[in-house]
Amino acid sequence: MSDTDQNQPLAHESPNDWVVYKRLLSYVKPYWGAFAMSILGFAVFSGASVGFAELMKHMVDAVNGADTDSRFWIPTVLVGLFFIRGVGSFLGNYCLAYVSNYVVHDLRTDLFNKFLSLSSPSFDQSASGHLVAKITFHVTQVTGAVTDAVRVLVREGFFVIGLLGYLFFVNWRLSLIILATAPMIAAIVGFAGKRFRGISSRIQDSMGDVTHVSSEVVGGYREVRIFGGINIEKTRFQRISNFTRQQMMKMEATMAISSPMIQFITAFAMGILVWFALSPGMIGDMTPGAFVAFISAAAMLPKPLKQLSDINAKLQRGLAAAIDIFQLLDEENEKDTGELSLDKAKGRIEFVDVEFSYNTGQPVFNGINLTIEPGQTVALVGRSGSGKSTLANLIPRFYEAQGGSILLDGQPIDSFKLADLRNQIALVSQQVTLFNDTVRNNIAYGNLGNASFEEITNAAKAANALDFIEQLPEGFETIVGDDGVMLSGGQRQRMAIARSLLKNAPILILDEATSALDTESEKYIQQALERVMENRTTLVIAHRLSTIEKADKIVVMEQGKIIEQGTHTQLLEKDGQYALLYRMQFSDEPVAASLSEEIPVDQPIGDQ
Repeated sequence: MSDTDQNQPLAHESPNDWVVYKRLLSYVKPYWGAFAMSILGFAVFSGASVGFAELMKHMVDAVNGADTDSRFWIPTVLVGLFFIRGVGSFLGNYCLAYVSNYVVHDLRTDLFNKFLSLSSPSFDQSASGHLVAKITFHVTQVTGAVTDAVRVLVREGFFVIGLLGYLFFVNWRLSLIILATAPMIAAIVGFAGKRFRGISSRIQDSMGDVTHVSSEVVGGYREVRIFGGINIEKTRFQRISNFTRQQMMKMEATMAISSPMIQFITAFAMGILVWFALSPGMIGDMTPGAFVAFISAAAMLPKPLKQLSDINAKLQRGLAAAIDIFQLLDEENEKDTGELSLDKAKGRIEFVDVEFSYNTGQPVFNGINLTIEPGQTVALVGRSGSGKSTLANLIPRFYEAQGGSILLDGQPIDSFKLADLRNQIALVSQQVTLFNDTVRNNIAYGNLGNASFEEITNAAKAANALDFIEQLPEGFETIVGDDGVMLSGGQRQRMAIARSLLKNAPILILDEATSALDTESEKYIQQALERVMENRTTLVIAHRLSTIEKADKIVVMEQGKIIEQGTHTQLLEKDGQYALLYRMQFSDEPVAASLSEEIPVDQPIGDQ
């Protein structure tokens, strides 16, 4: 469901109920036939229910008049009304459930698809738990608005309209007494609705916190236990859960007060109505049967009115959830304005006066210039926070440069179609992402799914992963668990390298791919990396300088600037920042004090 008519931006500042519900109902549009059948079913149900009041009139009149013929047709009509009422109820409930389940499915699908196209800054600004809560908890709240609320609104709404119509038909003077209570009931419903909306928004935020804290504890249970964070997490979760409980109780209290008030007002009107009805002048020429039918129909009103008032809370919860969902759907997608297709890049990358800053406004880069020739291996080194990973993330356009340009084979990278650009790039990072699937499907992931088993095996072999894969219980068909939990760090890393080898992309980004591994694993992985780097433009981000000694060019970064570049030998001879970093890792010389000294940014460095 991504039609333009139902994805119009929703105002972020408190849109009114009708605007939200109108957009929500636009999801019903493809299923209008089933929705119309449900409306018809509920109309039949309500009409049959009103028919019982009219039947009551004939029963009383028949008793008074001793009409023997009524013994046959009144029971027949009674059974018929129940049958028609049952058919209407089934038709209304089933067709509405059909529509609502499709609406929820479409909303979930749209949300999930939005996650796949959402820009990186949007992910950075949102807690993962809150995003997951939208596709789980929030959508279920919308289900209430789409299913239960519509069911009650239509069914009980038709019933109330039918009863009021019947009452006016029987005696319009007495009916005006009931109608006079409408403004008071509307005022109570309006007040309760505003309160329900505010409470519902707070509940949704707190449920996002519940999901977020739970996912953090589940994902980091080792750190929680080893650092003694159990009591802290218990307290944090209890506080959030207790806040949710308090908001739920406020919701229930509002419902518990508003519903009896509406019933009391209706009962008060009924009392006045009976008082007037007992006056001969008001009854006029009504038969005993008509009088009993009138009172019976009036007595039926409180129940549907109560249900209509109760559904207000669920409706407001659904609308509040819909606002949250639509605001996410209206978030800006990744920019993909490129029109150039790209089959196979040569791999020449140029950074020309590149400027970039995150939302904090603090510049990360302010005029980066760097050229990487096709097939060249360039290593980025420097202290943490110097901008190495950010620079690499600009190449696949996970982030957009605010100034300057990045060129691939002489063309700005934003002139290429995004999918074509990323098809030229393979990535191996320290934090390997594996899916809860088989080894085979993790290596041949995404666009690689059509690879033959022989190609997958060759990639695993080249990545030094074939030996351990064959020792797994089911080999390539072994499920690796959530994020590859069944594998060691080195095994996960080699699977990521196998994935990159299988992709055979002309550009390779290695983001600290060996920094968290032991020496033996590093040796295997370094061998695999050397294979994957052959004839590819490779950008290596590394803390272990031993892994990048053979690089064609080493670029030293400091505070978002390039302060040195050259080969390993050239930089050691220069005896600058790289030499200090190298000696700190490979000798016992006391260089810590030197590294802490600030390097003037305007100091001439040489071949930059």
